[in-house]
Amino acid sequence: MAHYGPDTGSLEVHTYREGVAAKVGHDLIIEVGTWAASDDGGALELTADPRSLVVREGNRGVKPLTDKDRASIVKTIEKDILGTQEIRFVSRSVEGGGVKGDLTIAGRTQPVEFELRREGDRVRATVPVVQTRWGIKPYRGFMGALKVRDDVEIVLDAAGA
Repeated sequence: MAHYGPDTGSLEVHTYREGVAAKVGHDLIIEVGTWAASDDGGALELTADPRSLVVREGNRGVKPLTDKDRASIVKTIEKDILGTQEIRFVSRSVEGGGVKGDLTIAGRTQPVEFELRREGDRVRATVPVVQTRWGIKPYRGFMGALKVRDDVEIVLDAAGA
């Protein structure tokens, strides 16, 4: 069985902006600092602490993100979007590269499907997440003119330990 975590790879959330004022916002890469996963070839499990998020990059904005901006984003995510409940994924089936399972975010569980690429001891996956399926209202700023797209991506890239 392979085990993964921050010491063996990365787990990130990629968000994208839209709306009339999209150019003043940023597409974000948010790193999950505390997470653990296991893979025995036939079953996958992952847990993540939403309180461990760190904004690593803000791309395509009019001006660079400041440390104050990054702290404000993380505070908003915890207070208004994810809360503090553990995020959890448990697979129901793993066939070839196809994975089906249940993802729990903000206390709600929904089925998800994605492709898992195995390259030696390394695993890679991009999991599409439509926030509203979990009852999450995507962030809006500037009176709704700047929005985070409803669909975000969870990106895993790790080597087994």
